Amino acid sequence: MRKATPINEKTDKEIIELLPNKKDEIGNLNRLLAAVLNYLSDDEVEEIDIEYLLDNTEGLREWWDQYRESNRKKIAEEIKKSLGELSLKELESIHKKIKGKE
Repeated sequence: MRKATPINEKTDKEIIELLPNKKDEIGNLNRLLAAVLNYLSDDEVEEIDIEYLLDNTEGLREWWDQYRESNRKKIAEEIKKSLGELSLKELESIHKKIKGKE
């Protein structure tokens, strides 16, 4: 009897079609990493300036923004889980801060 393929499982054809894109993505990540490491290893740099890196490394800011957005749901879940451990005073303080931003 043949095993049913789950909906989220990619077929071999789909995986093969994705490979060129993944190679491009890996190449881009290697380029970004190299640029950051070159900056960090520069003896003339006395103070690390993240904004300088983001502004002067092509594609780094976009990658960073995408990365942060992808972690947004994870962060929200961690916050929800930790709320049950807080005191009423701490919850009220958080509530006040949230209301102040609206």
